[in-house]
Amino acid sequence: MNREQFIQYISDEYGVDEEYLFAKHPLFCVFRHSNNRKWFAVVMDVPKNKLGLRGADALDVVNLKCDPILIGSLRKEPGIFPAYHMSKANWVSVALDGSVPDEQIKMLLDMSYDATAPKIKRKAKQS
Repeated sequence: MNREQFIQYISDEYGVDEEYLFAKHPLFCVFRHSNNRKWFAVVMDVPKNKLGLRGADALDVVNLKCDPILIGSLRKEPGIFPAYHMSKANWVSVALDGSVPDEQIKMLLDMSYDATAPKIKRKAKQS
Protein backbone atom coordinates (compact mmCIF):
# COMPACT_ATOMS: atom_id res chain seq x y z
CA MET A 1 0.00 0.00 0.00
CA ASN A 2 1.40 3.39 -0.93
CA ARG A 3 0.54 6.88 0.37
CA GLU A 4 -2.26 7.55 -2.10
CA GLN A 5 -3.85 4.12 -1.58
CA PHE A 6 -3.67 4.56 2.19
CA ILE A 7 -5.30 7.99 2.08
CA GLN A 8 -8.04 6.67 -0.20
CA TYR A 9 -8.61 3.67 2.07
CA ILE A 10 -9.14 5.94 5.10
CA SER A 11 -11.56 8.09 3.14
CA ASP A 12 -13.53 5.05 1.96
CA GLU A 13 -13.44 3.10 5.24
CA TYR A 14 -13.79 5.87 7.84
CA GLY A 15 -15.23 8.80 5.88
CA VAL A 16 -12.40 11.06 7.03
CA ASP A 17 -10.31 13.37 4.84
CA GLU A 18 -6.70 14.28 5.43
CA GLU A 19 -5.69 17.60 6.95
CA TYR A 20 -2.46 19.36 6.03
CA LEU A 21 -1.49 21.31 9.13
CA PHE A 22 2.21 22.00 8.78
CA ALA A 23 3.46 24.68 6.36
CA LYS A 24 7.03 23.53 6.96
CA HIS A 25 6.08 19.96 5.97
CA PRO A 26 3.54 20.22 3.14
CA LEU A 27 3.32 16.44 2.62
CA PHE A 28 2.54 15.64 6.28
CA CYS A 29 -1.15 15.00 6.80
CA VAL A 30 -3.22 13.93 9.77
CA PHE A 31 -6.44 12.01 10.14
CA ARG A 32 -8.59 12.51 13.19
CA HIS A 33 -11.90 11.62 14.70
CA SER A 34 -14.56 14.21 13.96
CA ASN A 35 -16.04 14.14 17.47
CA ASN A 36 -12.98 14.29 19.77
CA ARG A 37 -10.45 15.59 17.19
CA LYS A 38 -7.82 13.04 18.29
CA TRP A 39 -5.37 11.93 15.63
CA PHE A 40 -5.42 8.27 14.66
CA ALA A 41 -2.99 8.42 11.73
CA VAL A 42 -0.24 10.77 10.57
CA VAL A 43 1.22 10.32 7.07
CA MET A 44 4.69 11.77 6.53
CA ASP A 45 7.64 11.69 4.20
CA VAL A 46 10.65 11.07 6.44
CA PRO A 47 14.34 10.83 5.53
CA LYS A 48 15.32 7.16 5.71
CA ASN A 49 18.26 7.90 8.01
CA LYS A 50 15.81 9.26 10.62
CA LEU A 51 14.29 5.76 10.75
CA GLY A 52 17.62 3.97 11.08
CA LEU A 53 17.87 3.11 7.38
CA ARG A 54 20.62 3.96 4.92
CA GLY A 55 20.23 7.04 2.79
CA ALA A 56 18.61 10.41 3.17
CA ASP A 57 15.92 10.06 0.50
CA ALA A 58 12.35 10.28 1.77
CA LEU A 59 10.21 7.31 2.71
CA ASP A 60 6.44 7.65 3.12
CA VAL A 61 5.34 6.34 6.52
CA VAL A 62 2.26 6.47 8.67
CA ASN A 63 2.32 6.80 12.45
CA LEU A 64 -0.32 4.66 14.13
CA LYS A 65 -1.21 4.31 17.80
CA CYS A 66 -0.68 0.78 19.00
CA ASP A 67 -1.06 -1.38 22.09
CA PRO A 68 2.24 -0.94 23.95
CA ILE A 69 2.40 -4.71 24.53
CA LEU A 70 2.67 -5.29 20.76
CA ILE A 71 5.14 -2.55 19.90
CA GLY A 72 8.33 -4.50 20.70
CA SER A 73 7.44 -7.44 18.47
CA LEU A 74 6.05 -5.22 15.70
CA ARG A 75 9.30 -3.26 15.48
CA LYS A 76 11.14 -6.47 14.64
CA GLU A 77 9.15 -6.78 11.42
CA PRO A 78 10.35 -5.28 8.13
CA GLY A 79 8.87 -1.86 7.43
CA ILE A 80 7.84 -1.09 11.02
CA PHE A 81 9.91 1.38 13.03
CA PRO A 82 9.87 3.26 16.32
CA ALA A 83 7.47 6.17 15.87
CA TYR A 84 8.98 9.18 14.17
CA HIS A 85 8.41 12.34 16.19
CA MET A 86 5.78 10.78 18.50
CA SER A 87 5.73 8.66 21.65
CA LYS A 88 7.66 5.49 20.89
CA ALA A 89 5.87 3.77 23.77
CA ASN A 90 2.45 4.14 22.12
CA TRP A 91 3.00 4.69 18.39
CA VAL A 92 4.81 2.99 15.50
CA SER A 93 5.85 4.25 12.07
CA VAL A 94 4.79 1.93 9.25
CA ALA A 95 6.38 2.19 5.80
CA LEU A 96 4.02 2.83 2.90
CA ASP A 97 6.32 1.27 0.32
CA GLY A 98 4.92 -2.23 -0.04
CA SER A 99 7.19 -3.77 2.61
CA VAL A 100 4.29 -4.22 5.05
CA PRO A 101 1.31 -6.29 3.86
CA ASP A 102 -1.86 -4.27 3.23
CA GLU A 103 -3.86 -6.42 5.65
CA GLN A 104 -1.38 -5.72 8.46
CA ILE A 105 -1.54 -1.98 7.77
CA LYS A 106 -5.36 -2.13 7.86
CA MET A 107 -5.29 -4.08 11.14
CA LEU A 108 -2.90 -1.55 12.72
CA LEU A 109 -5.04 1.31 11.40
CA ASP A 110 -8.16 -0.23 12.97
CA MET A 111 -6.27 -0.59 16.25
CA SER A 112 -5.17 3.05 16.12
CA TYR A 113 -8.66 4.24 15.25
CA ASP A 114 -10.15 2.32 18.18
CA ALA A 115 -7.41 3.40 20.61
CA THR A 116 -8.08 7.08 19.90
CA ALA A 117 -11.88 6.90 19.69
CA PRO A 118 -13.97 8.68 22.31
CA LYS A 119 -14.45 6.62 25.43
CA ILE A 120 -18.00 5.75 26.38
CA LYS A 121 -18.68 6.90 29.91
CA ARG A 122 -20.82 4.67 32.06
CA LYS A 123 -23.42 6.15 34.35
CA ALA A 124 -22.68 5.72 38.02
CA LYS A 125 -24.73 2.99 39.63
CA GLN A 126 -27.33 4.25 41.99
CA SER A 127 -27.88 2.44 45.27
